[in-house]
Amino acid sequence: MATGSTPRGMIRVLQWLLAGLMILIGLAIGILGGKLVIVGGSYYFLIMGIVMVCAGVLIFRSNASGIALYGLAFIASIIWAVSDAGWDFWPLFSRLFTFGVLALLSAILWPWLFPSASKKPAFALAAVIALALLVSAGWMFKPQTLVTASEAVPVKPVAAGQEQKEWKHWGNTTHGDRFAALDQINKQNVNDLKVAWVAHTGDIPQSNGSGAEDQNTPLQIGDTLFVCTPYSKVLALDVDTGKEKWRYDSKATAPNWQRCRGLGYYEDTQAQAAPQTQSPVAACPRRLFLPTTDARLVAINADNGQLCDDFGDRGVVDLSVGMGEIKPGYYQQTSTPLVAGNVVVVGGRVADNFSTGEPPGVVRAYDVHTGKLAWAWDPGNPALTGLPPEGQTYTRGTPNVWSAMSYDAKLNLIYLPTGNATPDFYAGERTALDDKYSSSIVAVDAASGQVRWHYQTTHHDLWDFDLPSQPLLTDLPDGKGGTTPVLVQTSKQGMIFMLNRETGEPVAKVEERPVPAGKVKGERYSPTQPYSVGMPMIGNQTLTESDMWGATPIDLLLCRIEFKAMRHEGVYTPPGLDRSLQFPGSLGGMNWGSVSIDPNNSLMFVNDMRLGLANYMVPRASVAKNASGIEMGIVPMDGTPYGAMRERFLSPLGIPCQKPPFGTMSAVDLKSGKLVWQVPVGTVQDTGPLGIRMHLPIPIGMPTLGASLSTQSGLLFFAGTQDFYLRAFDTATGKEIWKSRLPVGSQSGPMTYVSPKTGKQFIVINAGGARQSADRGDYIIAYALPDKA
Repeated sequence: MATGSTPRGMIRVLQWLLAGLMILIGLAIGILGGKLVIVGGSYYFLIMGIVMVCAGVLIFRSNASGIALYGLAFIASIIWAVSDAGWDFWPLFSRLFTFGVLALLSAILWPWLFPSASKKPAFALAAVIALALLVSAGWMFKPQTLVTASEAVPVKPVAAGQEQKEWKHWGNTTHGDRFAALDQINKQNVNDLKVAWVAHTGDIPQSNGSGAEDQNTPLQIGDTLFVCTPYSKVLALDVDTGKEKWRYDSKATAPNWQRCRGLGYYEDTQAQAAPQTQSPVAACPRRLFLPTTDARLVAINADNGQLCDDFGDRGVVDLSVGMGEIKPGYYQQTSTPLVAGNVVVVGGRVADNFSTGEPPGVVRAYDVHTGKLAWAWDPGNPALTGLPPEGQTYTRGTPNVWSAMSYDAKLNLIYLPTGNATPDFYAGERTALDDKYSSSIVAVDAASGQVRWHYQTTHHDLWDFDLPSQPLLTDLPDGKGGTTPVLVQTSKQGMIFMLNRETGEPVAKVEERPVPAGKVKGERYSPTQPYSVGMPMIGNQTLTESDMWGATPIDLLLCRIEFKAMRHEGVYTPPGLDRSLQFPGSLGGMNWGSVSIDPNNSLMFVNDMRLGLANYMVPRASVAKNASGIEMGIVPMDGTPYGAMRERFLSPLGIPCQKPPFGTMSAVDLKSGKLVWQVPVGTVQDTGPLGIRMHLPIPIGMPTLGASLSTQSGLLFFAGTQDFYLRAFDTATGKEIWKSRLPVGSQSGPMTYVSPKTGKQFIVINAGGARQSADRGDYIIAYALPDKA
């Protein structure tokens, strides 16, 4: 071996290091590659593993042909990677970066093992490979835009007198638009935003593994901000300073699902579209409605935090009335009540998958003044419109409405996004009425609760494809000088449905397509499912082996093996006794955060998550007696022949097995039904492999959960990522143009208002923690532009 000026010992160490790495990695890849071949996967890894072991042995023996052999294999790997993954950065990175590092070491070692070789070409090649590796490493920090905007989107100034005055509902309006006609904070000055004040609620959610996140979007009425907490408390804060005015504590307790997403608000002076009841003048002219975690609806005087004694029983309506047995934690309100005219409407979260016959999914409307039941909609007994007869209950185990509802005052219709009859993954015992209203948009008359129309987005749902989000109500230009009243519904299965909200007929094309049938004894299967082809499908492609991903070739291989060992037939892969892959999984797709909109340009903004679910049915005799599976694991589904296993489709490092991004923000043109732009959202700064924070702002695109906010100035605010930031995007392009570090993560929706006292616009976010992080907080943070000198 020629040493030149380089110490022989250093060369020997490099030689042994390279040989050892090749042999170890080659053995791992070869063995796992053999397993992949056995389950019907690619031969590449088996072959590459054998070649690497041979090359490593040759290098260890100081045989330069080992480097030549590896060089040829690396070139072949580049060709294979491009043919397997295309030119997408992240798939290529996972396939080639590790092998590129070995190629760099080989190029450096080459002239020392091959004495007749010239050092200059070898070192030049090493320099090229090193540059490529550095560029690749740097490219990780560049957002990989999926769809690029091609046309300019104009910003329409807010006309004088048309500025938004208050934020009265969870989605800003009962239409769920999350749009603010405000432009004091705009693209030109958003970088000047600073924290104006910080308030603390005093309630820090503590998760026991079954849901505890602060997901509240505050309301703003006049000079007061109203906030609810995970433990069913309400705070009134000064909009300019965050100073607490009053506090109400409902003393609610629950073993799980500690959260409050929002409050309802009613004032006697507001215009009523069509009064539903004749009520006396209230002693509480401005009232908040708090849904508690222990199934109560509380009316609070918005002026002083006292209970409204004229509502229900001294300010409280007991939502357990007529429900039958409710085990602790099996029924509560997890979404905002809907104030629609003179009624306040509630659905409820019902525990999934423990057994058949869980609490009823009934939706009820109460007089906003008296708290008397105005009407009830029982999906299992539509003829029952009031309280059940003595000794009876509403129909148990029916589809429920756990998400937020919308209201059109002009049509006097309330739109209910329904979930499943429990349990989720076995439906052989569901009734015809369960199937009729499950996973549907149901339009009911606000005065009577009678169904006007309903539209189903999943037939005989076996996937927990509840409709999770508040329907968006908006008016689209019809091309004839008028508008069409539409309802837009996002779904867990990554589809977007657009219906005429007056009739329920699709405005964007929907096709009934054949889907695979399962083989579970006692189950029945819908032969077709509705595919909304007139709107974009987001993150719900049928996966292939080539879509698998890993941070290294090893976990990439493990994901490929797991994928090939599972049955996957697209979005509607039916559960079976064998292990199957559901993608998207039951978290989405799109979830409860809903959408926001720029109505001036008919642009809708949608955030999503891309997490698969591995599942299989478990015969009753094999279901453990202590099975719960609140989040993951075996769910018992008592009363059926099966339990069901649910597991996230993750690599051993805890990373989703399919290629990035794992979460995006998209802009959809509602007029054309096309994607305008789509960008990854979120970095690995506050998470990473095995849950270890990487502290690197790599914008790979992480699962999102929460609501967004659109303003007329062309800004889109969002915080529901897995890193601790509130961000602002340009609504025309999706480009991130501002961000602010939060003390903990957030799954809440940002909101905005202009102070009636100072005329200053504020952006407010509730930061209580993000799902994947143990960090929790109780922060209400307001941002504003600095005062002018």
